[in-house]
Amino acid sequence: MNQVVPGTLYIVATPIGHLQDMTHRAVEVLRGVSLIAAEDTRTTRVLLDHYGIATPSVSYHSHNEVRRVPQLIERLKEGGSVAVVSDAGTPGISDPASVVVRAALEHGFPVVPIPGATAFVSALVVSGLRIDRFVFEGFLPVKKGRRTRLASVAKEVRTIVLYESPHRIQRTVRELLEHCGDRRVVLARELTKKFEEIYRGRLSDAAAHLERKVPRGEFVVVLEGMEEGMEAGTDDGV
Repeated sequence: MNQVVPGTLYIVATPIGHLQDMTHRAVEVLRGVSLIAAEDTRTTRVLLDHYGIATPSVSYHSHNEVRRVPQLIERLKEGGSVAVVSDAGTPGISDPASVVVRAALEHGFPVVPIPGATAFVSALVVSGLRIDRFVFEGFLPVKKGRRTRLASVAKEVRTIVLYESPHRIQRTVRELLEHCGDRRVVLARELTKKFEEIYRGRLSDAAAHLERKVPRGEFVVVLEGMEEGMEAGTDDGV
């Protein structure tokens, strides 16, 4: 069965670490499309070479999407098919994709998801926290609006999922402790990779853990929501 339809945009999930987490359908779609739009063509080339995929690729990221999206839409108008991939995981989850998806829909082209790995879902399901209701916050603002977002997180009753970089994780955990109180938290890093680590404890314990061990790799933070009768931290509401 042909997996690819001309004039279609495919949003293709790729592994978040372990290359064998690629689905058979994703491999066939990447082989069959006319063009792959990749966040970083060098990173994607490692994956393509591993599966013997020779499809040409172009870069598509937050710094060139204004210029690139019209080119991708033009390819669809010509009857070609385009697959969008990020460096790891599902495009559009804290990665480029939404702009080209909106553009394709506005021009009447079908957009098809090819599901697969997503880091925050992988961390969430092994967290041990409640996952019947959760909210995904992505990356917290680095400067402007950060304290406002932290104050909002502190009042959230659902389980909260965040992404964080290794050079900001210590600051973020300390600030979550300040704003939210000493709640249960899970820190997941290097998921599916050789040095995968999933830390479970209280925010105070996590802060001490990070002080003892220099963090590496991107983090998923899964934080317990505020339960009835639970007090937030010492946030001043600024």
